[in-house]
Amino acid sequence: MDFTIEKYKELCDAVINNYKSITIKSYLTKKPKGNFVLIRHDVDRKPKNAVKMAEIEHEIGIRSTYYFRMNNDVFVPKLIKKIANLGHEIGYHYEVLDKAKGDFKKAIEIFKNELQEFREVCDIKTICMHGNPLTPWKNCDIWKKYDFNQFEIIGEPYISLDYDSIYYFTDTGRKWNSNFNLKDSVGGKFIKIRSTDDLINSIKNKKFERVCILIHPNRWSDNFAEWMYELIWQNIKNIGKIAIKKYRGVRALEL
Repeated sequence: MDFTIEKYKELCDAVINNYKSITIKSYLTKKPKGNFVLIRHDVDRKPKNAVKMAEIEHEIGIRSTYYFRMNNDVFVPKLIKKIANLGHEIGYHYEVLDKAKGDFKKAIEIFKNELQEFREVCDIKTICMHGNPLTPWKNCDIWKKYDFNQFEIIGEPYISLDYDSIYYFTDTGRKWNSNFNLKDSVGGKFIKIRSTDDLINSIKNKKFERVCILIHPNRWSDNFAEWMYELIWQNIKNIGKIAIKKYRGVRALEL
């Protein structure tokens, strides 16, 4: 079974035994040389799953970065502080253009207010956009008009990482580097693999010098009923993503 908490522990074991593990903030501030792995978590749902992963990483000796959305189900200060206290970086998973329905002026005000709420819980130095496949906006486009540095933010993974020198792997769509990515694209060294075991073997063999791995905690489970639900629901969503991609492609040709 793939995408289980136990399988994630195997992935973490492979990382810590073969690479240096660093946070997004450390990458941006220290400019490390040599081989390393960046583990980035986008906490879209189920923050308790994020806590389980953070505890596993802490026990093994990995420090990673957790980006939390600002909504009632995910923004749970108690859980965010717990992960921060384990030594992990906390970031803001913003979706302000979606919330403002494309209005940049309104979006930047939402950003300011939500960032302030996050900073009342813990220090925030990096941010990362949330990609909703059902909306036409790409949230990081807000930085084409504004500058996140003015908010004392040092980086955004979709903008600030050098993907020409970093291999990128994402579990979007509950598959690795699949064709179901509508907004989770970075260019650069993007390689499709079949399973977490394939990724683990690549890491054990040190196939890649520098790696960034995106993990969505809600896609990983140690409960069979929850695991099966996520599998079925994600496959349904993937079919929808294909339809959206085809529709947008047709609309682009018409325009």
